[in-house]
Amino acid sequence: MTYIIVDEKTREAAIVDPVYDYLENYIQRLESDGLTLKYAIASHMHADHITACFTLREQLGCDYVMWKSTSSLGVNRYVEDEEKLMLGSIPIQFHHCPGHTSDSVIVHVPGYMMTGDFLFNGEGGVGRDDLPGGRMHVHWDSLSVLERFSEETIVCSGHEPPGTEMKALGWNMLNNPILLMDDFESFKSWQIASAEKLGGVSKIKVAVPANLFAEIPEHIPWMD
Repeated sequence: MTYIIVDEKTREAAIVDPVYDYLENYIQRLESDGLTLKYAIASHMHADHITACFTLREQLGCDYVMWKSTSSLGVNRYVEDEEKLMLGSIPIQFHHCPGHTSDSVIVHVPGYMMTGDFLFNGEGGVGRDDLPGGRMHVHWDSLSVLERFSEETIVCSGHEPPGTEMKALGWNMLNNPILLMDDFESFKSWQIASAEKLGGVSKIKVAVPANLFAEIPEHIPWMD
């Protein structure tokens, strides 16, 4: 899932978790809507696709924004916990939530939280913690960051089945199995079962090096 934030007055835009496969779609949308891209934001270093952030920075001159200690190269704007960047009159605030990866952040604008793979809606639970940088206990402890947000905040997640309706945090507190858990052992069991169900990540051997070194490989198998 990719999200575009727009300040209607200044026509400035930020794009969260853009995917390289759809680069031309983003550029066409920006042009057709008369938008200037100010920020390309990655909620974490992805293992299942190549980010378009560094390519957008190269082509459009926007800032590539990530958590301050990310291993990803090509980033030119690093953010700290609870730091805000302004997009016109819109505050974009970052909340460090490690676990799925060490550099995971929630990207918050008034009324909406873009959670990457840290938190999904309902039965989706949360993202897996068995990929590079993942730590189950850290993810469990990081769930406390959700106390910073109002229950009316809409959870805009990084992955969901087609047709999934994005729900409020309060709804998720009652319907997301992870947010109903009382102990780490339950979370650990859920994570292990989820990883077994999901299996391997087919794009990881291409996506991780590309995102780490900010380089588009000569051959991208799934784009043939």
